[in-house]
Amino acid sequence: MQGKIIKGIAGFYYVHVPELGIYECKAKGLFRKEQNKPLIGDDVEIVVLDEEKKLGNVQVLLPRSNQLLRPAVANVDQALIVFSIVKPEPNLNLLDRFLVMMELEEVPCAICFTKMDLATEQEKQSLLDIYKTSNTDVFFCSVLKEDGLEKLLDYLRGKTTVLAGPSGVGKSTLINYLQGEELMETGEVSEKIGRGKHTTRHSQLIHQNDKTYVMDTPGFTSLQPPDVDKLNLGSLFKEFAQLEQQCRFQGCAHIHEPDCAIKDAVEKGVIHKSRYESYCHIYKELNEKRRYGNR
Repeated sequence: MQGKIIKGIAGFYYVHVPELGIYECKAKGLFRKEQNKPLIGDDVEIVVLDEEKKLGNVQVLLPRSNQLLRPAVANVDQALIVFSIVKPEPNLNLLDRFLVMMELEEVPCAICFTKMDLATEQEKQSLLDIYKTSNTDVFFCSVLKEDGLEKLLDYLRGKTTVLAGPSGVGKSTLINYLQGEELMETGEVSEKIGRGKHTTRHSQLIHQNDKTYVMDTPGFTSLQPPDVDKLNLGSLFKEFAQLEQQCRFQGCAHIHEPDCAIKDAVEKGVIHKSRYESYCHIYKELNEKRRYGNR
């Protein structure tokens, strides 16, 4: 029978088979020999060893539509980047890095800012202004006030969505609400360091209904620069891509060159300064990485 891997712990894979439940499975040694490790989200064929105890073996890994390295998941339809508006305040450079990663992997992506009940209208508008030209959907919600959640449900419906973001921003709380039960452990934000405590220790795919799956992933506090040539970085910022052809020089880095359409757009407010600063920061890291690699 066919199912989907929703969790993997210590060599065991938990496979959800629609209408039949979840089977605890081991994977064939063949996968290890081929260095083709099963991933959360993989569609698989299993052989049932004990129906009463829901035990089985993974026999076949079905072809993947895509595969992400971080988080290590397969067959993702879309990503939802979850940050809080306040407590902690969003690290926009970190957020932009994840958007770049998803753009590189060609995975549609949206942003969800939680704890909107603690934010002012000015704080919400400021975030909307930053991403309004990036062609990225932005959601605001409050689980506490049950506000803004219907639009989010519409976005998730019928898709496999990976939720990712720092600890303490409310990913697990959001999933618990969507499921209507306490599935995921939640944690407080540390007053001392202003960051959340890690409550999700492994990636887990949660079946909501029909073909809707939501994946919670361990919180991250940093992301390495994408594995891309620095001259191609601009194409991963959506609001840059449509203007790059207007730069005076082909292969413009948008840093020091004159007659740069990107810098001009930043000056005019067409591209937000925050997005440009993220670009420059990542570009610098890629440049340094290249120099180090050539030594």
